[in-house]
Amino acid sequence: MLWSLLKILVFVAIIGLLAMGAMFLMETSGGVQITVAGTEFTLGPLQSVIALGVLVVAIWVIFKLLTLLIATLHFLNGDETALSRYFDRSREKRGYQALADGLMALASGEGRVAMSKAAKAEKLLNKPELTNLLVAQAAEMNGDTKKASDTYKKLVTNNATRFVGVRGIMKQKLAEGDDDTARKLAEKALAMKPRHAETQDILLGLQTKSQDWAGARSTLTAKLKAGHLPRDVFKRRDAVLALSEAKDILDDSATVEQQEHAIEANRLSPDLVPAAAMGARAYIEKGKPRAATKILKKAWEVQPHPDLAHAFAEIAPDETPAARITRFTALTRIHPENLETSLILAELNIVAEDFPEARRALGDVVEKQADARAYTLMAAIERGEGASDAVVQGWLAKALNAPRGPQWVCDNCHDIQPEWGPVCQNCSSFDTLSWQTPQTPEIATATGVHMLPLIVGALEDKAEPEPEPEEEEVQEAEAPEIIEMEAEPVLPDVEPVRPDVEPVVEKQA
Repeated sequence: MLWSLLKILVFVAIIGLLAMGAMFLMETSGGVQITVAGTEFTLGPLQSVIALGVLVVAIWVIFKLLTLLIATLHFLNGDETALSRYFDRSREKRGYQALADGLMALASGEGRVAMSKAAKAEKLLNKPELTNLLVAQAAEMNGDTKKASDTYKKLVTNNATRFVGVRGIMKQKLAEGDDDTARKLAEKALAMKPRHAETQDILLGLQTKSQDWAGARSTLTAKLKAGHLPRDVFKRRDAVLALSEAKDILDDSATVEQQEHAIEANRLSPDLVPAAAMGARAYIEKGKPRAATKILKKAWEVQPHPDLAHAFAEIAPDETPAARITRFTALTRIHPENLETSLILAELNIVAEDFPEARRALGDVVEKQADARAYTLMAAIERGEGASDAVVQGWLAKALNAPRGPQWVCDNCHDIQPEWGPVCQNCSSFDTLSWQTPQTPEIATATGVHMLPLIVGALEDKAEPEPEPEEEEVQEAEAPEIIEMEAEPVLPDVEPVRPDVEPVVEKQA
């Protein structure tokens, strides 16, 4: 409304200025004298201006007639499209200008203007391969998904624009959440342009989300051949995909092929902890404990991890606690100062009921870098050495408020995962889980800390009274209870200390 009023005011102002200029010229004396063939013409100021305008128009008409004459001569010489090109030249010029204006409006976020310019360009140019894409994108910006979808389908029918049409429909299906259809369209788009980086990334994400590990490995290889992925990153991610193919090797229905995938995953990326643990279990199933020990030691050299220790314990499940401590020397001597090494040694000695050695294994961990696991082990040591309930409860209270230590954390969204997986359960990003201490510390509730003495007291009240045994018998009887309390806390409102890691050692029957 205001814009229309402004245009009217500008038009009236221009007319007024022209009228004032004409009146000024009529009142001005003098003029222009022109002599033609002995005849003299005298023009006043206003007449001179009008004559100049007529001359400019006449020259423009002469040039137009001259170009029409040239086009006619070309037509007479056999060029059948010469006249049509002459008459369409102005139309195309206006069409291309409308197309350019539509692209500018689209880039500026003006959806309605882009739609209007796209319709004008489509009418003037009659070149759908140029205008349909603008129409589709303008319709998407305006929220008209039906028109956008119809236009993309038109693009699919043209060989020159088929890829653009398939890609557009694929993006729409992704926005609608139809991942199955989007994956099929991405496969078609990649078949048309195998080196298209964006399509490769979308297809890889959809394949990993649907657990199509074989297809994802094929797409990953295409990314490597296209030069869109460094070779070291390719080897790491190919190992993750191979590991995903073999994730069920411990099931009764596991095939030899799955075991080979687990071994291949470890070969591709020896420092990948889940691959090393699964590859070791595959060798254990094959009856090759030495090969399992070798790959676990190699992975432990890169990063000590509870999963590696648990797999190492499975190599000889029936050994005695003392024999297990001796065999674990192959791991613990590699990084003796590492926190995980200290915790593993403490657990092993607790099961062996050598509580003083377990305390020495922990060393100054509880003072410098303690977490919930270390405090729980200290509670087990104190109980094994015959400390009072108050001392044990004190260590358990510290465990409730302490951080949980390193966990599987997504590098993309920083979400904490209970166990490793190829895809983040929160943001669906691929190969982003790493073993690290969360940046945001966990905050434990005070309710659990205050209720702990009551819960422990209630458990003790339920125990049947027994005659007081000698000191050696007390230690032998209480040690299994300590390990059980450590592995499965009884607090209802507090999560287990480390639910994502199974116990490294098992108490012998």
